[in-house]
Amino acid sequence: MTDLDARAPRAHADLVLSGGAILAMDEAGTRAEAVAIAGGRIVAVGGADELAPWCGLDTRVIDLAGRAVLPGINDSHLHGSWLGARWPHTFFGAPDPEAAAQVSGTLVSSRAERRAAILRAGVLLSELGITSYTEPGIGPGEDDGETGSFHSEVIDVYRELAAAGELRQRVTLLALHGILDGPSDVATVVDGIRDHAAISATSDPAWLAIPGVKIFGDLIPLSRQAWTAHSYDDGTHGDLLVEGDTLDAKTAGLSAMLRAAHLAGLQVGIHATGDRTIGLALDAFEAAAAEAGAPSVRELGHVIIHGDLATPAQVRRMAELGVWLNTQAGIAAQTGDWLAGMLGTEVAGAAWPLGDALAAGVLVLSSDAPVLGFDWRRGIADADARIVAGGGATDAVSARERLHGLLRCYTAVPAAQDRAGEWKGTIGVGMVADLVVLERDPFVAGAAGLPGVAVDVTVLEGRVVFER
Repeated sequence: MTDLDARAPRAHADLVLSGGAILAMDEAGTRAEAVAIAGGRIVAVGGADELAPWCGLDTRVIDLAGRAVLPGINDSHLHGSWLGARWPHTFFGAPDPEAAAQVSGTLVSSRAERRAAILRAGVLLSELGITSYTEPGIGPGEDDGETGSFHSEVIDVYRELAAAGELRQRVTLLALHGILDGPSDVATVVDGIRDHAAISATSDPAWLAIPGVKIFGDLIPLSRQAWTAHSYDDGTHGDLLVEGDTLDAKTAGLSAMLRAAHLAGLQVGIHATGDRTIGLALDAFEAAAAEAGAPSVRELGHVIIHGDLATPAQVRRMAELGVWLNTQAGIAAQTGDWLAGMLGTEVAGAAWPLGDALAAGVLVLSSDAPVLGFDWRRGIADADARIVAGGGATDAVSARERLHGLLRCYTAVPAAQDRAGEWKGTIGVGMVADLVVLERDPFVAGAAGLPGVAVDVTVLEGRVVFER
């Protein structure tokens, strides 16, 4: 048994989950039979009999009856305020595509509507065991945006909900000083970066943290706007989403934004889908880190968001520098054929290099909801299928090891992306008690069978917030 002092407990637990498979999601793949929780933290992990002394008259004991417990799921790229306003109308895989296509214009315009959208998203996410997410891009750059879901007032609402203890997930938020889907003004973004301290303060970073900024480098391959060395079917190579009269001016502008953020000590999540955009970002991060007194790239943990056309060499470089690749396997599954039509089958086949990124230790999986649905089980199944299609081994040992790695891409690894791996993302003594109970062991179901495994219970800081 592992408990706080390796002896009999001084007090009883508030909650004990016992009689199942406790999957720690650490690198070693540690398993146990029971976990005890007190004061919102894990106080013991071990065998069912070993943890029996933690059970008192007021302890709630959940008999797992063979079910599995994982750390709470962390969807590290999910638009909570937008999701709550749009659901169930996703852009891909919507239950009613025709109805989804009709959703446009302003979705939320008042503080009350923004609050309701965030709270609605929180309930939906709890039902799938999601206890943390990253809200990637809220702020003044979108105060005149079409949907209203990215307005800077959303930050204020998150602050209020966090201070009142009403959030159903722990939220990491990236501030947005540029605009969505259009070229950003370099001076405006750099000025916003310099003033980041004005919006970064929160009452408790364990519930709401604002560690950095979202910057748009380019758009997406499907709009032929991912900046790439490859030729699209119309002979173009895409572009950067930065104001400037020439490509040189745009590259200099994007580099200046990234440099300013790095030197300010901010984590950067850069929307970069094209290989040339990704390369520029890595160059800019490395150059900024080389300046006197600057933090290292690994210390700040910058994130390449999407990274559709990342090359194997770029993935290796991410690992060397300490940059994450946060991508969505469902987008690959939904749009791969379209990409082949625009860039050719060879380029499309090499896109979304999930296997390389997993092997390099830089892969973080997310949903980008409401672009996709937020079912992490489907995300893992899609990732596994793509890796296998790209030549990944299919023997039982390899499949199990790969599933362990992919499950970590929704638990331990995004906690590291959040720079919070010391206190969340795995099951161990002293970690926050954010947990999800699955109706059966995911390693029995396998990656392909995971979408059929129900979420039975969600625990957030020791409180049961969802029960099927």
